[in-house]
Amino acid sequence: MQVTQYELESHAEFLSDSVFRLLSSPFTPTNGDIPLGLYELPRRSGEAHLYRLNHPLAEAVVQQARTRDLPPATICFDYNQRTGKSSLLEPLVGNSGWLSLSLLSVEALDQAEDHLIFAGMTDLGVPLDQETVSRLFTLPGTTTEAPTESGSVNEALKTQAGERQSAIQKEISERNLNFFAAETDKLEGWADDLKLGLEREIKELERQIKESRRSATTALTLEEKLKAQKQIRALESQRNDKRRALFDAQDAVDKQRDTLIAQIEGKLSQQVTAQPVLVVRWSLR
Repeated sequence: MQVTQYELESHAEFLSDSVFRLLSSPFTPTNGDIPLGLYELPRRSGEAHLYRLNHPLAEAVVQQARTRDLPPATICFDYNQRTGKSSLLEPLVGNSGWLSLSLLSVEALDQAEDHLIFAGMTDLGVPLDQETVSRLFTLPGTTTEAPTESGSVNEALKTQAGERQSAIQKEISERNLNFFAAETDKLEGWADDLKLGLEREIKELERQIKESRRSATTALTLEEKLKAQKQIRALESQRNDKRRALFDAQDAVDKQRDTLIAQIEGKLSQQVTAQPVLVVRWSLR
């Protein structure tokens, strides 16, 4: 809602933190159906449009905000306007420093994911962790003149961001390793079940063959012996088929394993892009 209020500016009348009336649309019709009128988040009345992230108006607002050029600026965050205390931010009251934000996009195993990487430090050189920097942006603030950024500050922020990026890529690699292990385990489990099932069937056929041979030995007439021999041949044929199926199944498992390895190996390399979003000199009062 705060982003919406900023992006719509004179195009909407904001009645509260969750209700606004769209008076005119700054977006072209290609953004989808964006009717004028009352919007609520959440919707409380039947006359209002339900404002949500996948509404065409919200999608257009977010896209416009994402594509804004954000030159370096100085932001003074106001801790006194926060409701309640923050153990992360309270020690920083009266301090100032630098922070940066970049967008990391990683593609691996046919999946793409985005991560916001915050980096920050005080003027005394004390680094700020990801959560602390992101918490600063939950505070109201005022923007003033553009700051003068030194090379050492820029390098320190880049080093922090690089460490965080490496940690994210490591997490993704470990997750992909776990995925590969899980897929391999499933394949091996299927192969074991198939092998055990065929081996049980072969043992049962061998048992029946032995019984038929005993019956043939004790047969009293030629007809009974011929019948027993035919049964033995049929059972032996079934047993041989099962043995061939067992070997074929093992070959199939090996081929599937090779295919799985080739597929994952081809998708394992990470396609990484890091896009700077903003650099800010901050102070907290």
